[in-house]
Amino acid sequence: MSQLTETQHQPSVPHTAGGYVAGIRDVVVLELKQRLRSRGWYIMLSIWFVLTGLVTWLTWASWNANQAAQRAYSDFATEATGPGSMIFEVVLAFVLLFALLVAPALSANAVNGDRAGGTLAILQVTLLQPGQILWGKFFAAWLAALAFLVSSAPFLIIGVALGGMTPGHVLVALLMLTLEVGVVCAVGVGISALAGRPLFSIVVTYLAVAGLVFGTLISFGLGTGLTHGTVMANEAQYSGFSQPTPDPEEPEYTCSGPLRERSTVHTERIAWLLAMNPYVVVADAIPYPDRTMSPFGYSGVGAIESISQGARHAMAGPEGTFPCANGEPKPRYLAQSAALWPLGLGLQLLFAGLLMWLGWRSLRTPARKLARGTRIA
Repeated sequence: MSQLTETQHQPSVPHTAGGYVAGIRDVVVLELKQRLRSRGWYIMLSIWFVLTGLVTWLTWASWNANQAAQRAYSDFATEATGPGSMIFEVVLAFVLLFALLVAPALSANAVNGDRAGGTLAILQVTLLQPGQILWGKFFAAWLAALAFLVSSAPFLIIGVALGGMTPGHVLVALLMLTLEVGVVCAVGVGISALAGRPLFSIVVTYLAVAGLVFGTLISFGLGTGLTHGTVMANEAQYSGFSQPTPDPEEPEYTCSGPLRERSTVHTERIAWLLAMNPYVVVADAIPYPDRTMSPFGYSGVGAIESISQGARHAMAGPEGTFPCANGEPKPRYLAQSAALWPLGLGLQLLFAGLLMWLGWRSLRTPARKLARGTRIA
């Protein structure tokens, strides 16, 4: 009798890492088979490919038109780098925008969609654990979203073929886009596990993404007014305008006189808000050359590089950017020595991880309390 009792208390499921991963794989395969049978997924993929190609062609045509206009009406010639850099930046910004729009649609009803269809309870009564269900839903949504990213990769590679960019730029851009899509999918799956209605979770997920894109900018702009302070600086003596020369442009002024308190804003205190923006994370991670020694100044700086420079100035604060702070000339152009994107990506992962953990808690069975109207099976 005692032997029978001990046998009944043996765990029915082997709690090993291999068994846990196998459960996640089963959920991923089940989800992907359902998505691949959907004709709408292929239609969305085709529209994505066509739109990305159209944006690439329009960018290339616009660059050619601008070059022709400059040759016809002006003798001034800028540094010729080809349309590759412009195409890369425009396509990258467009792909990131569409990724932020498509990823919530693929993930925000991953859990409560099954609950509304009466299939979630079937998974919960199996040997699958709540974490396996949640991770399986996340990886399935992530893989489905990455298919859109793969379809847009050829247009980023065109930027390398047309000059001005290197394969390293494309690899870093694709890696950061992959991580950003994963963050959005994790946010969507976590919210879908917490919310009872698919429509509500989709709306909340889009609001969360909008908060990362626009809310961070608004919060940083409003928060800047709350960081007024002072910095010790003396007077800057400019040498006046001079023609571009092969000599370094910085420092372009000297500092003299006694140090005095100057009114300024300490943006470094709230730079973490700006760092959470997906565009800042991607732009700051992409490498670009150090232009402090360029004889042409900063005329070659594009949109991606400008975003990164703006974020780095915010992170440096007045101690690193205010003219003659602490009696030292400060550069207008900040090198990529201190990256901001690890902070932003870390905060995004913390936010997505918190939602996934709350979603895991809501999937545990037996549930102590369910919202009114929640379908069980």
